[in-house]
Amino acid sequence: MAITSLQNERVKAIRSLEQRKERRETGQFVAEGVSILVSALERGFAPDLLVAGPGADDQPMAREVIRATLCAGGDVLDVTAAILEKLAAKDNPQTLLGVFKQMWRERPVPAQLKADGTWLLLEAIRDPGNLGTIVRTADAAGINGILLGGICCDPFAREAVRATMGSIFAVPLVRLEAAEVVPFVRTWPGESVATHIGATEDFRGGGLRGPVLVVMGSEGPGLTDALAAACSRKVRIPMRAGIDSLNLAIATALMLYEVRRDALRLGPSLETP
Repeated sequence: MAITSLQNERVKAIRSLEQRKERRETGQFVAEGVSILVSALERGFAPDLLVAGPGADDQPMAREVIRATLCAGGDVLDVTAAILEKLAAKDNPQTLLGVFKQMWRERPVPAQLKADGTWLLLEAIRDPGNLGTIVRTADAAGINGILLGGICCDPFAREAVRATMGSIFAVPLVRLEAAEVVPFVRTWPGESVATHIGATEDFRGGGLRGPVLVVMGSEGPGLTDALAAACSRKVRIPMRAGIDSLNLAIATALMLYEVRRDALRLGPSLETP
């Protein structure tokens, strides 16, 4: 029978993952929607716990997610529509919601980096919607991974995960403490290129020596002076008079696609880096 009570222990545990503290302590996060869950399975990630609402068995893709979860050793929890509505972040909740382990990677080793690789470093990014959009863009552009430096918003927050549209399962994420960021950039073996309001070089200048590290600052303040000074090149995105900034996700997309310009071509899909 479907669970009907919000006091059910497993339901309460899922609801608690709305809090960053609980996500940090448990190492878990929630992803919802059949398409995102299918993306997770395609990339080798199965949920530890799958929540299925009414009608899930009537949808072929949802049935496949349920089957794959059980085959991978996960549990499936049947709940009523009312419970699913309380667990989901959306106003119109979908039929499936999964609880996953967070995927953090080790920082890249300079000696093992490929010359044609591209990484992204985000310093103190605060908006989970921006972060999720950047993760999705990084996936589309074939970026090798994202480093989150200093105090950043949580990439496993519901808003961020939803904005990735499944790319949270494809793009390696690495944490760097604030004190580690500048030393890391100084030892980068290729070019480290940052957007900076005081730069005089056009971001479309090219000629970057790989592997390339694209460095972006937080919304509003931008890069700290120490990090800007550590980067080998500083560039600016030209804008008409009277405009001096872009949304961080948009600016990051422009930078990534410019750096990856020679690697991106219309035609067959790119291989995952």
